[in-house]
Amino acid sequence: MKELIVISGKGGTGKTSLTAAFCHLASKLAHGCVCADCDVDAADLHLILSPEVEQSQTFTSGHEATIRQEDCTACGLCKEYCTFDAIIQEQDGTFRVDPYACEGCKVCVEFCPVQAIDFPSAECGIWNISTTRFGKMVHARLHIGAENSGKLVSLVRQQAREIAAQQGAKLVIVDGPPGIGCPVIASITGADAVLIVTEPSVSGLHDFERVAQLCRHFNIPAYLCINKYDINPAQGDAISTLAEQRNIPTLARINHDHAFTAAQIERKTITEYLRTDAADSATSQVRALWETLSQHLNA
Repeated sequence: MKELIVISGKGGTGKTSLTAAFCHLASKLAHGCVCADCDVDAADLHLILSPEVEQSQTFTSGHEATIRQEDCTACGLCKEYCTFDAIIQEQDGTFRVDPYACEGCKVCVEFCPVQAIDFPSAECGIWNISTTRFGKMVHARLHIGAENSGKLVSLVRQQAREIAAQQGAKLVIVDGPPGIGCPVIASITGADAVLIVTEPSVSGLHDFERVAQLCRHFNIPAYLCINKYDINPAQGDAISTLAEQRNIPTLARINHDHAFTAAQIERKTITEYLRTDAADSATSQVRALWETLSQHLNA
């Protein structure tokens, strides 16, 4: 089983559009594939793949303090000791915990003289196993303001690999999060290959360099795709030169095409929506990129 992670140094580079197209093309393989959306903070792969949820479970991680009003004596020690200003005193003198400010440090629980503060596990989001027209998909959504997205990413990847093993699928395709933070590290660690999608801009060059350093740190084979290349070929060539210096092959330079947006509106991948054999079409460029990736993955 091989695992391909598609990431980007910033949002808006076309990462999810390419991932969805790869899922479409990989579904035609003999053993199929399993798709996963690890951009749990802002998941959007489902907008194209239209999954039908078969199984949904709550994701819990860490703890969150809650005050039992019937037992609280309103002594105020919890507010005094809370470093994060998560204890709020209401106008009637009662105290409550602000769930968005609570860091789960448990200080208030330990110092409450009447043990009136509970410390249950925090519900941070949900994760789903679904069916799409391209096969199984694992995806999740982190609650607003919730933390531990890296742990949720690891859970999504684990479930996707388990499903692939059960079905005999040889490939797991992951839509990773943008940036270089904890969710990205959780997405790429132990992967067989990473495709970095960037755009020909000053920020695209800077963000590509950061992601390239991250991949090199974890010793993960990385490849580059420059999307919307024809918008600024000079900047695209600068990124490609930098990639060459970092020993990262540039596998594709895809031209800007409004068909990507039109396909998204119809909730289709670009390879489903735009059927043309023209060498410079977005479909042909994406197909060529996928064929090259497949060779590197031996998929």
